[in-house]
Amino acid sequence: MKQKLTVLIPCRDERMNIRPCVEAARKVADEVLVADSGSIDDTMEIVRSMGGCRLIEREWNGYAAFKNWAIPQAEHEWVLIIDADERVTDDLAAEINQLMQNPPEHIDGYWIKRRNFVMGHEVKRCGFNNDSVFRLIRRDKCRYNDRLVHEEIFVDPKHAGTLKHKFDHYMCWSYDQYLKKVDSYTKLGAQEKWRRGKKTSSMNLLVRPFFRFLQLYVLRGGFLDGRLGIQLCMIRAFGDSFLKQARLWELECAQSQPDPEVDHIKRAA
Repeated sequence: MKQKLTVLIPCRDERMNIRPCVEAARKVADEVLVADSGSIDDTMEIVRSMGGCRLIEREWNGYAAFKNWAIPQAEHEWVLIIDADERVTDDLAAEINQLMQNPPEHIDGYWIKRRNFVMGHEVKRCGFNNDSVFRLIRRDKCRYNDRLVHEEIFVDPKHAGTLKHKFDHYMCWSYDQYLKKVDSYTKLGAQEKWRRGKKTSSMNLLVRPFFRFLQLYVLRGGFLDGRLGIQLCMIRAFGDSFLKQARLWELECAQSQPDPEVDHIKRAA
């Protein structure tokens, strides 16, 4: 018997993405569940105007915690989690619809690969060569781990499958958008390392960014993506390696700025 599917879309301030995301999700969804974490743009109004979506709201409390709150609220056993900047392609939709006709009982979730686009251009390499996300899951079997960023669902490989077709993932349409993500992810990544007792070193600050660039640009074929490849490999080396390590140093060593008003009050007393 065909299994019904909930598409879960966590979002916040996604005016430019939410309509095409929902429209693409409807290719597979028996229920579209939009989980909003405090949008202040037109996101919720657009969702309501489209009709046929269930909207739930909660304050943002972290990537993993927010998704783990939303997943159990899905109406159906199978849940496809989609970020607002991702699209279900026709080929992927056909594959998922076929799978839902009779999903294997021993499989609790599926990896889905992604085609990544930056400012409208597909990025085939630069470390995105085998980009996959674990997103088609059984509602009652899968939860995200307790990470501040790049949260993951861990399932025994014997109970995990991989779909053949891919999401389209529109990472950003400008450097303003991309650098905002870099800023946020490196901050959370450093906090995650700090929480696990990690510390930086002069060697990590100095050497790791260069090796990361060489890995992405040479070993992972970033040079084949032309000028876009140069830019992405440089920024990823800066963000993934240098800036994350610098933020970790900040947590370890930075001194708090003195408050001159507090000092003024103390002197006046």
